[in-house]
Amino acid sequence: MSLNRTAKGIVLVPSLLLGGAFMAAAAWSGDGPAAGNRTLALLLGGVLMGAGLLAQLLPDQTPDGED
Repeated sequence: MSLNRTAKGIVLVPSLLLGGAFMAAAAWSGDGPAAGNRTLALLLGGVLMGAGLLAQLLPDQTPDGED
């Protein structure tokens, strides 16, 4: 089951890093021309962070024939 745990980590780390980067970009955008993209950055950041955390919460499946 170590391979599945490694795969979960490979999904978790980039999605949390990218999600955090989008959240920081949304927080950093002031009243300038990037303010219109704040909602998009928040949405993308939330989806990425949610996907990474959801990948960690999904249960491990045992193959048929193994107990």
